[in-house]
Amino acid sequence: MPYNLLPVKNLQLNLISIKLWLTASFLIILSALNVYAQEKNQPKAYPQATVIEGGARFTVLTPRLIRMEWSNNKEFVDDASLVVINRKLPLPQFNTERQNGWLVIRTNEVELRYHMGSGKFTPENLSVKQLHSPNGFTWTSGVKQRGNLQGTNRTLDGRDGDHYANGQKIDLGPGLISTDGWTLIDDSKSLLFDQSTWQWVKPRPAGEEQDWYFMAYGHNYKQAIFDYTRVAGKIPLPPRYAFGYWWSRYWSYSDNEVRQMVGNFNKYNLPLDVFVIDMDWHYTDSLRAKGDAFGSPQHWTGWTWNRRLFPNPDVFLKFMKNDGLKVTLNLHPASGIAPYEAPYAEFAKSMKFDTSTHKNIPFLASSKTYMKTLFDVVLHPMEKKGIDFWWLDWQQWANDKAIPSLSNTWWLNYVFFTDMEKNTDKRPMLYHRWGGLGNHRYQIGFSGDAIISWKSLAFQPYFTSTASNVLYGYWSHDIGGHYFDKDGQTFDPELYARWMQFGALSPIFRTHSGKNATVNKDIWNFRGEYYDALTNAIQLRYQLHPYIYTMARKAYDTGISLCRPLYYDYPEEKAAYTDSSEYKFGDDLLVAPIGTPMKDGLSKMQVWLPPGNSWFEWNTGTLLKGGQKVTRSFSLTEYPLYAKAGAVIPLYPTVKNLNEQPQQQIIGIFPGANGETTIYEDQGNSKDYATAYATTKVTSRHLAARQQVVTILPRKGTYTGMPASRTYALRLFGAEMPQAVLVNGKKLDFATLPDLLHWSYDGNNLTVNIPLAKQNCSLKQTITIQYSKTNSADINIGLVKNFRRLTKAMEILKSKDADIILPEIAGRCEETGLRLQYYPEQFYQTLRYFKANYTKVADETRKRTNAKNADWLETYLKED
Repeated sequence: MPYNLLPVKNLQLNLISIKLWLTASFLIILSALNVYAQEKNQPKAYPQATVIEGGARFTVLTPRLIRMEWSNNKEFVDDASLVVINRKLPLPQFNTERQNGWLVIRTNEVELRYHMGSGKFTPENLSVKQLHSPNGFTWTSGVKQRGNLQGTNRTLDGRDGDHYANGQKIDLGPGLISTDGWTLIDDSKSLLFDQSTWQWVKPRPAGEEQDWYFMAYGHNYKQAIFDYTRVAGKIPLPPRYAFGYWWSRYWSYSDNEVRQMVGNFNKYNLPLDVFVIDMDWHYTDSLRAKGDAFGSPQHWTGWTWNRRLFPNPDVFLKFMKNDGLKVTLNLHPASGIAPYEAPYAEFAKSMKFDTSTHKNIPFLASSKTYMKTLFDVVLHPMEKKGIDFWWLDWQQWANDKAIPSLSNTWWLNYVFFTDMEKNTDKRPMLYHRWGGLGNHRYQIGFSGDAIISWKSLAFQPYFTSTASNVLYGYWSHDIGGHYFDKDGQTFDPELYARWMQFGALSPIFRTHSGKNATVNKDIWNFRGEYYDALTNAIQLRYQLHPYIYTMARKAYDTGISLCRPLYYDYPEEKAAYTDSSEYKFGDDLLVAPIGTPMKDGLSKMQVWLPPGNSWFEWNTGTLLKGGQKVTRSFSLTEYPLYAKAGAVIPLYPTVKNLNEQPQQQIIGIFPGANGETTIYEDQGNSKDYATAYATTKVTSRHLAARQQVVTILPRKGTYTGMPASRTYALRLFGAEMPQAVLVNGKKLDFATLPDLLHWSYDGNNLTVNIPLAKQNCSLKQTITIQYSKTNSADINIGLVKNFRRLTKAMEILKSKDADIILPEIAGRCEETGLRLQYYPEQFYQTLRYFKANYTKVADETRKRTNAKNADWLETYLKED
């Protein structure tokens, strides 16, 4: 066998052996790659990857990941477990030696040593040493980790920040990565899957065994996570609509009320993709009554539409579909099927259940017969009428009643997701809770009923990004909080605005609250800056959709979640671990969430900007050097969102929802460096996205003589319904006024007001807008932007924020003193953004005037108003 070479003494024989070994290895790896490309999730490893020594078996899965088994009866498990579903990986290079009583397995990353014939794994007979790493280690069986970076928790029900109501801190459990540089996954007690068409749970064989997976990665955390996906499965890509805005409220909505809600979203031009209907869609008459025989509040479980609220569910669902909305319903399945339910008789007949007792048909998740009947008789007919996916809300007994070690949460995630995978042509999606390792394969979780408080908001960014350490990258929170923990509290619009800003930059963007009339999150109920902040958050979410969807595809390919901790990219930086609320939002954006109330109208906070890049503060137009902590301040409508210098980020224009594919796609390009991206696209809700997709690479390069060249390369790949042509537009953030713009060598003319035929300049945001004609996506496009060779200006110093602040200050000042006549200096400075747009030839002159006079506005205005107003203006304009 090519991987069990013994040492040879003769050099010539050694060279011949190496040549034969390399040839055989290449053929085996090539064969493995071909098989791997065609077949996935095969639990039995290649025989060439295994080494058996007595009652021990070792399987080299990757150069950094080794399965270590010991069995007292030498019977080893080749079935998939609930955690590990694939072991048939391309063969890594390794060699095996037996010397001085030790079995030694060596890859180019690790060396494993096992004392032959010594039985069960112990600290004395098993060790793994990492090779060639600055963060190397030698691990022995029984050693405990010291620096585990944690995972996640099933729910945030009743949590106020990172603590329970009783003061106990939330345990997020161990994650897959640790500063120790290694992780041991003990799979010895995991249940197994059988080999049926719809794989079902089965117990492990009798006998004493150890089934461990050792991961060695140093501080290459991304590699560890990717290796885990290779054996535990990928994170499925949710359908495109999942990344839009979800409206949810625990409220007994009627058909009329839902229509009014949808109408208001349309009236206020607010995009919406998913409408969530909580448990009142079905009969809940005895909700507050004594619990039923199954430990649930009576009528939590329900399968029959409440006709008092929805007199014709079929027509209601057609209305929702006509508006481009997806609908999900809440399920609490624990009480089974009650006699009053519409599907009771048919269900009982399929189950051969005796209905003469007039009792509920008991729920049992581990029964394939029960679950199949539930889908066939109850759920599939509703799906055909227009229910897009299910909100599964298991809150009853922890484990299955027939298989005591089977978690109901974990198993229901599997059953619901795979049923949709098998029985519809749509991309499967489930909305439930975290059940443990392996549940990343079933996507979206909701974190439950968190307390409405600043503590809860402050904790959720850390909770969300840390969950990526177990690949649970799609947490959905009750944005704005669920309920108050004390009577008499009122809903704080500032807290809601900040929560929505975080929500727009979280995996799933969903508002929700308990059944409390005072907690009303309807956006149109808010006014002024609160309304602006809330609507801006929703619009930002949709603006970022192509970027978010591209990063979601990367999560499928690599296991790296959309929201991830900073230490993934900066593992040697202490601040990457200590500034735990900050997180990366995809590859090119960094978020430093605001989790405390404002003081004097501003939120002041310290932000750590990682080294190696400059970072563009999107809301203020400020380019900041990386590798430092900076103190920044933000108004209610501003948020600490940073783009990596030179980042190229695909964007959407205004859309109704993600059911609509806009005619134009915007390519946002940020200042400070060269950059590039690869934009991902697919059909949006098909199951074949693994192979049916397309990508478009875009590069931005700054050349000599103050020239910038943006190249949109020909699209690669194909999928059903893919448009042959597309209309792009470039948006250059933090850019000076160009002197010329050429598209594919042809000069494009300037227009003062933006249109689809000319490039324009947005002076208030210091942004160049370049529309491109519709063109076949198989052709390359080259856009050349020429800036002045004789003039230049540092414009990314917070001028956008100053423009905005001065305009707001003038509005407030006029409300304080309606008769004021502003001095010329104030008027000219306040109109700077528009002057840049109106008079492009005076660009540098206009900027010089603003920079020279902005600080003088308050003094000059003092001459026209009372001292109190002037003092206010001076303080307002000086705030950083």
